Amino acid sequence: MLFRQQRLGRNGVPCTLNKFRTMDDDFSNMTTLEEMVASDADRLTPYGIFLRSTSLDELPELFNILKGDMSFVGPRPLPVEYGPLYSKTQARRHEVRPGLTGLAQVNGRNALSWSERFKYDVEYVDDRSFTLDASILLKTISVVLNRKGITNDSDATMEPFHGEQ
Repeated sequence: MLFRQQRLGRNGVPCTLNKFRTMDDDFSNMTTLEEMVASDADRLTPYGIFLRSTSLDELPELFNILKGDMSFVGPRPLPVEYGPLYSKTQARRHEVRPGLTGLAQVNGRNALSWSERFKYDVEYVDDRSFTLDASILLKTISVVLNRKGITNDSDATMEPFHGEQ
């Protein structure tokens, strides 16, 4: 029911992120490579589609906030595999604790390109304040209720990051 994944936190220190499982990872009944390399959209369960469309898949991250690995506002934590791929500027996103929501999430979410997302993350690091956090939290309510930017145009999830763009 829960999905746990290592993500990079503040100062690039890995932490375990908790989320609800939204995809089927059982490839045992598949025989061809094409079947095994199913797109994310094909792997989403009906339960997962609902959780993602309502952003409820993020609720278990409240435990990460209570534990101190995350905050309510900050750049979203990304997989540890991306760490070596960041440019020096992109890596600045780790100067603060990752957040449940952030500047990139209220300005396009998964519909943003990686370069746009990193631009917003670094902008947040440079401009962070109580007022900015409050503004992001209020905008998040609207974004979640209106279900904006949950998916990009081509897939159910953000394309993998392959390095500086």
